[in-house]
Amino acid sequence: MPQVRNPILPGFNADPSILRVGDDYYIATSTFEWYPGVQIYHSKDLANWDLAIRPLNRASQLDMRGDPDSCGIWAPCLTHDGEKFWLVYTDVKRKDGSFKDSHNYIVSAPAIEGPWSDPFYINSSGFDPSLFHDDDGRKWFVNMLWDHRRRPLTFAGIALQEFDPKAGKLVGPRKNVYQGTELGLVEGPHMYKRNGWYYLLTAEGGTGYEHACSLARSRNIWGPYEDHPQKHIVTSKDHPHAALQRAGHGDIVDTPDGRTYIVHLTGRPITQFRRCVLGRETGIQEAYWGEDDWLYVKNGPVPSLYVDLPGARDEDKYWAEQRYTFESGLHKDFQWLRTPETERIFNTDGGKLTLIGREAVGSWFEQALVARRQTHFSYDAETVIDFSPTDERQFAGLTAYYCRFNFFYLTVTAHSDGQRELLIMASEASWPLCNLRFPYPDPVQIPNEGKVRLALTIRGKELQFFYAMEGEELKKVGPVFDASIISDECGGHQKHGSFTGAFVGVAASDINGTAAQATFDYFTYKPVHHESDRYEI
Repeated sequence: MPQVRNPILPGFNADPSILRVGDDYYIATSTFEWYPGVQIYHSKDLANWDLAIRPLNRASQLDMRGDPDSCGIWAPCLTHDGEKFWLVYTDVKRKDGSFKDSHNYIVSAPAIEGPWSDPFYINSSGFDPSLFHDDDGRKWFVNMLWDHRRRPLTFAGIALQEFDPKAGKLVGPRKNVYQGTELGLVEGPHMYKRNGWYYLLTAEGGTGYEHACSLARSRNIWGPYEDHPQKHIVTSKDHPHAALQRAGHGDIVDTPDGRTYIVHLTGRPITQFRRCVLGRETGIQEAYWGEDDWLYVKNGPVPSLYVDLPGARDEDKYWAEQRYTFESGLHKDFQWLRTPETERIFNTDGGKLTLIGREAVGSWFEQALVARRQTHFSYDAETVIDFSPTDERQFAGLTAYYCRFNFFYLTVTAHSDGQRELLIMASEASWPLCNLRFPYPDPVQIPNEGKVRLALTIRGKELQFFYAMEGEELKKVGPVFDASIISDECGGHQKHGSFTGAFVGVAASDINGTAAQATFDYFTYKPVHHESDRYEI
């Protein structure tokens, strides 16, 4: 079999849930505050994946306006019961402090392409739930419990309760069936049944460098559950120099010929500060069932950088330049933030992307920001903007964005006298100081008429902006910035409290409230091989 280098889903693709139906594999990953919700990928060989659908794409399913950064959609679970697909997801409305407002829902569809149903609201007692289909036809809702009274840890264990699909609600008793290992922070449960055993695969240790996949089993679905002899079947927590760090939050799949794999969350830190600029990614490991009916990861529990898979990755596709135009609408690589009312923030009329200026960059309610994931450590991005601001409260342009606390933004704006200018806005936060800094550096005057070409380059941890007027060559604007700021470790929350990843795209704001429009002709994303990219796939 070909050897494939991890991760299989590079860039922000956290909390993978994997499923095989016939010869087709699917992985669902978290999207947090990015809309539409949940990414579902498809593959035939476990090595090459294409985005199939983002199923939570209308207001009746999802409205995240007001959700803070790194809230929104957490840890979806995708399953199939032989008749249709089921998707469980959490919409988190608050995560910081002792309280978590985390609402859990279930939708279903006859095919992966949909149509996906309106949701059943299930409960709000914890996050990262899953749905288990037992061989007797009963369905079980499995989720962690949150207890805000406990100190220092508030993860209260894994609960089990039956789900009635006809009634669309939980029925019967609820029982806390598993407390986790001494590593703590038990969450993200997935349940399986094999050879008369019920297995619980959970995430533990938080989502940082102590993360792990833990396995337990019982002959009875209600427990008691005994821990795996190794306790943690995938983890890098005791191996700080392993290529794949933050390994945990996994799910299991079998191939048609009987091999077993586990997908898992992982990260690839760079710089001496160990910053994961590509966020939490999806890796895969080969596993096997031992004679003792326990699952073991091949060469584990430390995840391997190279894994034997049924297929070989298409490297040409991975390294291809992407030039996006808008004659056929917005390409599926792009997402926006929080709102289901897209007509208020963008359109592609006339074959161009028009952003309708709304709230300021970093708003948790309604901002016009359309972007794609950063999936390479080094890349070039470029666009052309047509924008005629009248004052300093109207600005639009090119951004490398993580969240409201961490972004770099090259804008076309205007002085208070109406003279058009370029202004770089930078928010380089780390907990607990989360401050927006601008102007940085001084603005650059440009003609009041004409389109402007905007570009940026990232080479490892270095970011440089460029601009040009029509017919001119690109020239540098501003200093070299520290691109590693656009990372989980600098997301404005306490340690390991930021969960998304770096994006690059375009944005527009009009905080006069007059909805000034900015038009973009195209957008390009060009991956670049660079000597600093030690773990580039």
